[in-house]
Amino acid sequence: MRVQTFSRAEILQEFDFRCQALAAHDYRGFKAEFENLDHVGRDLPTRAGDAEANRQKNRYPSIVPYDHCRVRLSVQNYDAYSDYINASFVPGGGTERDFICTQGPMPSTTADFWRMVWEQNVSTIVMLTPLRDKDAVLCEKYWPLDRRTLQHKLIQVTTVSKKQGPDYFITTINLRQRDCATDRTVTHFYYPSWPDQGVPKDSSSLCAFTEHVRQHLKAAPSPGPAVVHCSAGVGRSGTFVASLWLMQLCARGIRPDVRAAVEDLRLHRMWTVQTLDQYILVHRCLLHWLSGGTAGALTRFSQMDSVKTNHHNEDRQKHRSGRRQHRHGEKPLPEPPQSTLQKILRPGNLLRRLLPSSSLLNQGSQPS
Repeated sequence: MRVQTFSRAEILQEFDFRCQALAAHDYRGFKAEFENLDHVGRDLPTRAGDAEANRQKNRYPSIVPYDHCRVRLSVQNYDAYSDYINASFVPGGGTERDFICTQGPMPSTTADFWRMVWEQNVSTIVMLTPLRDKDAVLCEKYWPLDRRTLQHKLIQVTTVSKKQGPDYFITTINLRQRDCATDRTVTHFYYPSWPDQGVPKDSSSLCAFTEHVRQHLKAAPSPGPAVVHCSAGVGRSGTFVASLWLMQLCARGIRPDVRAAVEDLRLHRMWTVQTLDQYILVHRCLLHWLSGGTAGALTRFSQMDSVKTNHHNEDRQKHRSGRRQHRHGEKPLPEPPQSTLQKILRPGNLLRRLLPSSSLLNQGSQPS
């Protein structure tokens, strides 16, 4: 079986036309698509994250991992709850575990974060949030900012080097586990200018950062998933993963489907791509990347009316929060319909069917 592929110019032309259609009449198409995704994953159980013993490990009580794809840590000291971390395996074009989306570490979960990095053989971490926003702490400073060493229980974390890009930082980190003779190297990408529940002021900056990470992952394949986190691990993290995933799809000559990608991601972590602005940002970044960063492509559909979209997002967030609070009641959670679990666990039903192994692609199609 061979998958039909298209040139970059063909994909750009079709995708540009679709973006214009979705943006017509006050972004009616974007709003309809995004609203139709609201139900995705709502019936999936989150018993581990809702357990009383684990609630303090959640930065935001209403955002917890689904049971079927949560990252499980090794059990420590015979404590059954020590396997919990607020983190989810999510697909990225190859398998259901290409990425881990997780919340920003807290003081009480930083050691668990590094234990997860070690146990899952992670060699790339992407951080998409500042440490603070005014008086709000969005993420714990979990790695040394300068060249020194921190000890997080069993894991020793040492900053080896640090480079600064246009809008981001790249830090090389050495990890060593107690009683283990070998050490490991982790590359930490830090993009601090993305506001919580919002979008960067310059989408081309985010696009360039995403492409940098994509090229890094392509050049240095890892035996484990890449970790992506913001503060909650859903909005900015999901937007980044969706954008990178679809760039990889296009690089192989396969037409992107943003809605299908977000739907698949939401079956693995709730609220992935959290706001309408972020959903549109995925389209904008992909259009910018396909065009090679030319100014013309960025003007093909205008900037969102921030007042209208922010109001829309606030209303949706209140509605969502109310529903999640209801799920934290005393009544046991119902089992999800079998059809939903089958959709997740049966590989043929995942969006990754659109990005098969290179052996199935036309031999002339090569990643860019």
